[in-house]
Amino acid sequence: MADAGRLIKGLADQYDENGMVVELQVLRKLRRILREDDFRVTVTLSRPVRRHHRTRVINIQAGNWTHRNFGLAVDIGTTTVYGQLLDLNTGQVLAEAGDYNAQMSYGEDVISRIIHAERAGGLELMQSLAVSTINGIIEKLLDSCKVSRDEISSITLAGNTTMTHLFLGLEPHNIRRSPYVPVSTFFPPIRARDDLGLDLGRHAVALVFPAISSYVGGDIVAGIMGSGMYRTDAQTLFIDVGTNAEIVIGNREWLACAACSAGPAFEGGGITHGMRASAGAIEDFSINPRTFEPMNITIGNKPPGGICGLGLLIIVATLFEHGVIDPRGKFNRDLRTPRIRQGKSGYEYVLAWKDEIRGESDIVINEADIDNFIRAKAAIYAGIMTLLGNVGLEVTDLEQVILAGAFGSYIDLDCAMTVGLLPDVAPEKVKYVGNGSLMGARMSGLSNHIRKDVVDVVHRMTSFELSEVDSFKDHYVASLFLPHTDISLFPSVKKRNIP
Repeated sequence: MADAGRLIKGLADQYDENGMVVELQVLRKLRRILREDDFRVTVTLSRPVRRHHRTRVINIQAGNWTHRNFGLAVDIGTTTVYGQLLDLNTGQVLAEAGDYNAQMSYGEDVISRIIHAERAGGLELMQSLAVSTINGIIEKLLDSCKVSRDEISSITLAGNTTMTHLFLGLEPHNIRRSPYVPVSTFFPPIRARDDLGLDLGRHAVALVFPAISSYVGGDIVAGIMGSGMYRTDAQTLFIDVGTNAEIVIGNREWLACAACSAGPAFEGGGITHGMRASAGAIEDFSINPRTFEPMNITIGNKPPGGICGLGLLIIVATLFEHGVIDPRGKFNRDLRTPRIRQGKSGYEYVLAWKDEIRGESDIVINEADIDNFIRAKAAIYAGIMTLLGNVGLEVTDLEQVILAGAFGSYIDLDCAMTVGLLPDVAPEKVKYVGNGSLMGARMSGLSNHIRKDVVDVVHRMTSFELSEVDSFKDHYVASLFLPHTDISLFPSVKKRNIP
């Protein structure tokens, strides 16, 4: 019997694995490895998630190396990429690392990167930047735990549809053009090193999360898996708030999704003194109700350098709650305080004087900033209400609300309802899951059953294009106030009698 036949028979007899395929890279070293330790070998298998696909033998080692089996989980974010090193035997997370996406140099949002990818050599550049970012994270993870690249069996990756296309080198041209068609939403197992350039052993398999549509990507599918939403009986709202807000409603029986563009305000973009959530960013804020003097709390307790997305939400909510701004986001000019003044972009409120922080200018929030915020929150609220309406549900039907993503994980629920960013729901219904995308990637990397569930979830999902739903515009216009033109939709805000 040939060596490959003997190997396949042994696996079939011992592990009930039939119809396996031995990959060429294994065949090339099979004779030597089998005889190196008297036919005692460790075999790595790649099992399929779809019927009629065959299990593949992707690696073979002489002796018993089953105790050294590792995997990687990666969240390819538009701004930041995060990774985890996993022990595939125990499921333990051995190390975590993250870094800014190197593509940031060519635009902070996905549209800017698509435009750059359409230029000569642009797609190749975007792909190489994504790979270099991930390789840097891989190096940090492996070095921290003294794990060899050849000990990694798989890397599971989740990202939005654009990030996935750019990482795989797929043309994203039609993602931003009606009818918004991606090249593919499902991706086969990929050779991580030879096909993608990831710095891993030649046998390592890259497993990429499938997407739903152009603007509901694999990161949201991973979030649904990580949060457990797809297994619950409760009517659930899942929302990942960022430059693009992805919304999913449903339970174990059905799922519906949509995406809406909120703009960069929730990540500190498009704001006069906006900045990312880094040292010196104002992340919390309160105000003296008599003198209207502010108290700023910054990341790292550094002197204020700007406003991050979370800080922007709290500032707007606090100013509104104390009557400093009205429901339109306009300042109350009758208040006696030097903090409110006429600025270059209309009236503004001084959060920090330049002399106090030894900066080049005062840090302010102006009416244009607040207007940007109101439009961003209106888009998200309108998206939620439109999707609820399309599936025949009311806010009161929601039994659970799951908040995910970098912004959603730290969102102040009371402030979010005060300004009308989120529907008025009981706080006990709200659950924070953190980086759901990374959580789902980890779960999928550890279990073939989860990978099969991923395929089932994608097939069960119904996607709605909000721009084609007439009610979205109506909801959006009605939401361009704090918290809303119909205050009865926010009973917890109404009973506070905000001035």
